[in-house]
Amino acid sequence: MGDKTFAVCCGIAGGIVAEFFGGWSDSMTTLVIFMAIDYITGLIVAGVFHKSKKSRTGKLESRAGFKGLCRKGVIMMIVIVACRLDFEAHTHFIRDATVIAFITNETLSIIENAGLMGIPIPKVIQRGIEMLTNQESKKEAG
Repeated sequence: MGDKTFAVCCGIAGGIVAEFFGGWSDSMTTLVIFMAIDYITGLIVAGVFHKSKKSRTGKLESRAGFKGLCRKGVIMMIVIVACRLDFEAHTHFIRDATVIAFITNETLSIIENAGLMGIPIPKVIQRGIEMLTNQESKKEAG
């Protein structure tokens, strides 16, 4: 009986969260995945390679990690603000443009982290970033 109650509570909480974001979309899933990858690669850069640009020593620091989590939280709050602006303006592009902008930013950070690890970046990913940047510019213009 406890498992069902927990599942119902999680479902309700998930529905409330999704409502704050104007429903859940593939782009929101992409943003959350990229945010997690960025955070993990940042931990690897600092903890393994000692090349973090977020700390004085380049090594893992709890304060820098906490700041990173705070930034991710604020990103999600900005997406909620964009969603509410869409609602008030009776549009559907403000949130999408905001999410695409943050996806682009997270992608660039992941690429930077990979570069600090000495990993070469495939051209197809570089082109994907260009496509996202162009898509973001079109949404902002239109």
